[in-house]
Amino acid sequence: MNFSRRSLIKFLGSLGFLGIPEMQKKYSLKTKLIEPKQIGQTMINKKFKPLDKVRVGIIGLGNRGSGHVGNLLDIDKVEIVALCDKIKAKAERSAKRITDKGYQKPAIYSNGESDFENLCKQDDIDIVYIATNWIWHAPMAICAMENGKHTALEVPMATTIKECWDMINVSEKTQRFCVMLENCCYNYWEMMILNMVRKGEFGDLTHAECAYIHDLRGLLFHDTYYEDHWRRKWYTQADGNFYPTHGLGPVAQYMNINYGDKFEYMVSMSSPEFGMSKWAKEKLPAGHPAKNEKYVRGDMNTSIIKTNKGKTIMLQHDTVSPRPYSRINMVSGTKGTFSDYPARLYLDGQEGGHSWKQGSDLDPVKKQFEHPLWKKIGEIARKSGGHGGMDFVMNYRMMTALLEGRKVDMDVYDGAAWSAPFPLSILSVKNRSAPVDFPDFTRGKWKTRGEFLI
Repeated sequence: MNFSRRSLIKFLGSLGFLGIPEMQKKYSLKTKLIEPKQIGQTMINKKFKPLDKVRVGIIGLGNRGSGHVGNLLDIDKVEIVALCDKIKAKAERSAKRITDKGYQKPAIYSNGESDFENLCKQDDIDIVYIATNWIWHAPMAICAMENGKHTALEVPMATTIKECWDMINVSEKTQRFCVMLENCCYNYWEMMILNMVRKGEFGDLTHAECAYIHDLRGLLFHDTYYEDHWRRKWYTQADGNFYPTHGLGPVAQYMNINYGDKFEYMVSMSSPEFGMSKWAKEKLPAGHPAKNEKYVRGDMNTSIIKTNKGKTIMLQHDTVSPRPYSRINMVSGTKGTFSDYPARLYLDGQEGGHSWKQGSDLDPVKKQFEHPLWKKIGEIARKSGGHGGMDFVMNYRMMTALLEGRKVDMDVYDGAAWSAPFPLSILSVKNRSAPVDFPDFTRGKWKTRGEFLI
C-alpha cells in the first residue's frame, strides 16, 4: 500500500474527524460485522530466523517514543538506525542520546507528516516502533509491513474494527508481525498473578475487573503535552471506552483469551459528562479556545464482557475524575481472589477470616510466586526504568523474540481483540447499552491454540 500524503488524508478522512470509529455513523446493531476474506497465512505461532542484531526505526519521539529509546539502548545487540518525528528537535534530542552512547547517528526523517514512509522504506531496518497519535497507528503499521518490516506499536492498536482487520490481513499477507506494546502485561504484579493463575492458585477463574482510571485533566488541557490537543478532541466526538488495553490485556492473559477462550460480546454504558466541562469552566482563563468546547463522553464508562466459556469481565475507563490511579487488576476464581491498588489477596481457607492479606503479609507470596522473568531481569528493568521497569521488560521481550527467533508474546490477534472495546463500546453506548458481538479475529484458531506462554 502506497501512502502518499493525498492517500493518507483520504484514509484518515474516511474514518471521520480525528479517526472517530466509522461504526458510529455506518453501523447499527442490525449490521453484521463481516469477516473479510483471508489473503495470507496465519501469524499464530509464527517464528522467524534468529537475528544477530536488531535494527530499529522509531516513529514518534514524544513521551512514549523517547522512553523506548532509553530502554532499547540498554538492551544488547540492538541498534536504533532511524528516527522520525515531524518536529525535528524531538528526533534530534533522541539522536543525541544514541550518539552519546557511542552509536552512529540514526537517519532523521522530519520532512512533514508523510515522511514516515521514507523511514519504512529504509533497507537496514528490521522492526518499526510506532509511538504516535492513535489515528496514525494503522496507516503507519500497514506502511511498515508493506515495506517488509515488523511493527511494534503503542496502544490502542486500532480505533475501528476495519483497522483491526486491515492490520491482520496485511500482517498475514506480508508475513510480518504486528505487536501492540501493552506494557501493563509486564508489570511486576500482573506477571506474578499470571504465574499464580497458571499454577492453579485461584482455581477455575470466573470473573475479573480491570480499568484505566487516571486523572488526566491537567494533561488533557495542557498547552503542549498532546500535540494539537489530539487526545482531548476525542472527548468532543464520541462516548465510550477510548483506552481499554492497559487493564484488559493482563486480564485477557489470565483468562487465556485467544488461547482456548474468546471475547464473545459486550455491553457498555457511560455516566453523565461533568468533569471536563467543570475543569474548563473553572480552570481556563477567559478567551481560552477550549473554554466553550462541548464534551459528549461520560466521565465513567463501564463495560461488561462475556467470554465464549461464560466468564465475565468488568472494564472501566475514567480519566476526568479526581481519583487515585487504578487499573483494578482483580481476578476471582473458585479458590481465591486478587485485587490491586493496593495489592491484596484472599485465598480460600486462609487465616484471618474474611480479611485481605496485604502489605508485608504478601512478602512470602511474592517470594514464592514472583514471575521468573522478573527474577531474571528485574534489577536491570528497574534501573532502566519506564513505569517501574515494566516498559523495559516489554522491550526486552520484543527484542529477544527477534534475537532468539521465537514467537512474539502478543500478536496482531491479541492487539485487535484488546483494542476492539474502543469502537464496540461506542456502538453499545449509542444504542442504550445493547450487546454487541466481538469479531473472531483468529478465524476460529482460538479453539486449538493452546495456552499463552511467557
